[in-house]
Amino acid sequence: MINLKNPDLYNNRELSWLQFNTRVLKQAQDESLPLLERLKFLAIYGTNLDEFYMIRIAGLKKLFAAGIIVSGADRLTPMQQLLEIRTYLHQEQQVVEHCLSSILKKLEVEGIFIKSYEKVSQTQRGTLKKFFYENIYPVIIPIAVDATHPFPHLNNLSFGLIVKLRDMENETIERTGIIRVPRVISRFIELNDSVYVPIESLVVQHIQDLFPGYKLIKYASFRVTRNADMEIEEEEADDFMEILEEGLKLRRKGEMVRLEVGSDSDKELLNFFNRHANVYKDDIYRFHTFLNLSSLWQIVSNKNFAHLLHPSFKPKTLPPFDHDENIFTALEKQDVLMYHPYESFEPVIKLIQSAAKDPDTVSIKMTLYRSGTNSPIVQALMAASESGKQVTVMVELKARFDEENNLIWAKALEKAGAHVIYGIKGFKVHAKAALVTRRKHGKLKQYAHIGTGNYNPSTAKIYTDMSYMTSKDVITNDLTKFFHFLTGFSKKGKLDELYMSPAQIKPKVLSLINNEARRKKDGQIIAKLNSLVDEDVICALYRASQAGVKVELIVRGICCLKPGIEGVSENIRVISILGKYLEHPRVFYFKNDASQVYISSADWMPRNLVRRIELLTAIKDEESKSKILQILKLQGSDNALAHELQSDGSYKRVARASQDEKIINNHKLLEEFVNKISKASKKETQRSLSQIMLRLFSED
Repeated sequence: MINLKNPDLYNNRELSWLQFNTRVLKQAQDESLPLLERLKFLAIYGTNLDEFYMIRIAGLKKLFAAGIIVSGADRLTPMQQLLEIRTYLHQEQQVVEHCLSSILKKLEVEGIFIKSYEKVSQTQRGTLKKFFYENIYPVIIPIAVDATHPFPHLNNLSFGLIVKLRDMENETIERTGIIRVPRVISRFIELNDSVYVPIESLVVQHIQDLFPGYKLIKYASFRVTRNADMEIEEEEADDFMEILEEGLKLRRKGEMVRLEVGSDSDKELLNFFNRHANVYKDDIYRFHTFLNLSSLWQIVSNKNFAHLLHPSFKPKTLPPFDHDENIFTALEKQDVLMYHPYESFEPVIKLIQSAAKDPDTVSIKMTLYRSGTNSPIVQALMAASESGKQVTVMVELKARFDEENNLIWAKALEKAGAHVIYGIKGFKVHAKAALVTRRKHGKLKQYAHIGTGNYNPSTAKIYTDMSYMTSKDVITNDLTKFFHFLTGFSKKGKLDELYMSPAQIKPKVLSLINNEARRKKDGQIIAKLNSLVDEDVICALYRASQAGVKVELIVRGICCLKPGIEGVSENIRVISILGKYLEHPRVFYFKNDASQVYISSADWMPRNLVRRIELLTAIKDEESKSKILQILKLQGSDNALAHELQSDGSYKRVARASQDEKIINNHKLLEEFVNKISKASKKETQRSLSQIMLRLFSED
């Protein structure tokens, strides 16, 4: 009997995440991609790594300090993980720098340059000088550091310079100072829309303006990363909003967990800086390129060079929403499942906006996790509340890095008269659901939206997600109970048609997997999700594989399961898809289940299954089910964007069997399919959308 709890059968969570970010980096290295598309992936890589240090590395350091020995199914200690992570990242840094240098050289051929002050023309220097006095000098912060001027506090992700200065009147006197560059100043100064000058390159030319009477001896650029994982003692919180606001202030002052410095940084200056910062030596990264990869977004966003990005795709509005029929009437006729961003997010916005304007609307209830800025949905909710409709909104204030934005929306909604819930004690509410109640013919009728992604129109254009809309009573009645649970004190939280964590989703998932295992070789599981970490779920999948069940997993990010191990997981295949769009849906197929297909807001991670409030929804509508299965089949066949997980935890790009085999880039093909469907649906309105889609799939 094989011990399925053996640590050797599990990938480490953090190292698996690093493999994911390496796949992002490989996209930046892919010379078949447009240049700014490659630069964009470097920006994503850098942003991902910032968050990894702020949360995961900070967490491992706290576990080590607390004396915690084992923290996962792989049984690696926090210190072992830290050692492996640091080694991995220091080695990968060389790859990052080489990749960036290669891209920048190719961009110069296209007319985009990153130049230091010394390499620009005299005319451009004049422009830069004027820019400095008008835009930088009034807001930049020169800080003396000596016996009477203590070392300043540097907020999380602060960028700046540490400088060594000499008194121009008495050359025996030397001083040390810091120049903080506020975030209101762009990382690069743009000249003629094609030349970018790093801000530090200009600032050092004006040291005597910032420190009159002193001249520069040497300097070092730096960027600091702090622990940004807030700990909120909810049991002691009388006013959750107030304690969260305090937590946001403390986030800026968390322990420093990483220091990035320029390659030319003087050892003496670095030692001086770190005597105050106290960053562990292996968490100091010396860059031979400029600091802050995430700042590359500034260059990627240059609209004059859009031809160096993937061609933009305009999401399509498909049947039954492609004409002016009342959205409520349309949902009374049929259920609708949409796949964003190929299909427009506008019908979701329209549902809330129509409800806000409709005099027959009685109430609107929603969960908001990440809604973005200038949200048309939140604006509609406020308008509905101000017009006298009952509006209830669960705004999750603990949505990491969106806390401040959510605080703003929560206060605005309250001011408009909405009933706002700030969270459930001990849990994050990660479910994506909306419920509209209207009066129709003297009775109440309800309409629902359940999604796998956030109510954020901006990310809905770049994240793939699924939206399910229905007026079926079995769904809407359950959502009524769901919202009653959120607003009341009930701890049971059991639904009849839907499944809700923490009580229902994990048992249901385990039951579905075990049911396939009982069917042995006749069993089949396809699961698409962002992360797979939960040990119980992995064990169940191993047992299903041992029974002969064919298991196909499409896991974008972390996967602690190891496929291809003889006697354990040889029937399991795991792929990760990275490309133009961020894969975000959680979709599951179980061949021998009565419903077969499910969508969810929950990944198969302990935090989602045990510590969050999530929803799992069976898709029983045959057309919607057919659509999902076709999408899963296409993604499982991808040989352009897919990487396959190996039993040793590494990934290999899925290659075509021969040069004659068709290239299957699921992102590109789905764009083409939806364009065809959009045209075909106008001519073939008698056909169902899934019939049109099935025909087009078979043609291609």
